[in-house]
Amino acid sequence: MHRRAVRNLARLDTTQARITRIFDAAAGGKDNFQADKDVVRHFDQVTPALTTAARAVLQFLSRVVAHLAAEGVDQFMIVGSGVPSGLSAGNRLHDIARRASPGSAVRVVYVENNPMVVATAQATIEPFTDLVRVVDGDVREIDEMLRDHVIQTFIDWEKPLAVLLLSSHSLDDDEYAHYVVKRLQHAAPKGSFLGLLHTTFDAVPPELLPAIRDMVAMTLPRLAIRSREEVASLLHGLDLVEPGLVWVPEWRPGGRDLACADEPSASGNYGAVARIP
Repeated sequence: MHRRAVRNLARLDTTQARITRIFDAAAGGKDNFQADKDVVRHFDQVTPALTTAARAVLQFLSRVVAHLAAEGVDQFMIVGSGVPSGLSAGNRLHDIARRASPGSAVRVVYVENNPMVVATAQATIEPFTDLVRVVDGDVREIDEMLRDHVIQTFIDWEKPLAVLLLSSHSLDDDEYAHYVVKRLQHAAPKGSFLGLLHTTFDAVPPELLPAIRDMVAMTLPRLAIRSREEVASLLHGLDLVEPGLVWVPEWRPGGRDLACADEPSASGNYGAVARIP
C-alpha cells in the first residue's frame, strides 16, 4: 500500500461519523463505516430522504465537472468531495472530466481531510494515472491547504482552473467561511471558476425541523447549515453561471438525472458555479 495511505489509515477514527462518509453510505458507496450507516438509518427513521439527496448531490457534481470540462477547463481542484465511491468505476469526477474533454490531459487534485478517503484514493487511483493527485488538506486551514507542495506544483497557477468547494458545511464560522471563498477567489487565476455546494434546512417541514436539528447536533456537531440568503452572500460579487444558485437537481439537469427530479428541494442542498473575474 502507498506509504501516505498507511499514515492516513493510522489516524482513522471509525467510531465518529463523517459527512462525506455518510453521503457515501447513503449513495451506496463502500468508503464508510457502521457509524456512518447508523446515521443514515437514524435519518431515514425521521424522513426517508437522505439516500435520494445523496444521489442528487453526486449527479450535480458530475454535471458540473462535465460542463466545465466541455467549456475547456483542464484542471480541477475538488475540495471535500469524499472522492465518492457511490460513483461507479469509470464514473468518478476525474473520469467524467476526461470524457467531457477528449484528447485533453485534464488534471484533478482532490483535497480531503478524511483519512479513509485519502488513503483509499491514494492507494487505488494515484498509482494508475499521472493526472490525479489526492492531498490531505483541510479547508478550515485554507492558507496551509493552498501552500501544500502538491497543490502548488501539480496545478498550473498561470492558467484557469475550476475550484469546487464541496465542504462548505464544515465552515461553521460565517466570517471565516467568507474568508475561504475570497481566498480561493484571489488564489485562482483570471478566467477560473468556483463551484459551491451547501446543505440547507430551507425545505424541511416545520414539524420535522426539531427532530432533524437534534439529529444533526448529536451526530454531526459543528455542521454548518445555511439558508439560501446566507449561501448567496458567500458568492456575493461573483458572476454566476446559469441557472445561478439553485437546488442541485435544478442545475443544468440531464436526461438520466432522476434523483429529486420531481421535488428538487428534497435534495437538501443548494449548488452554484461562478466565474472568477
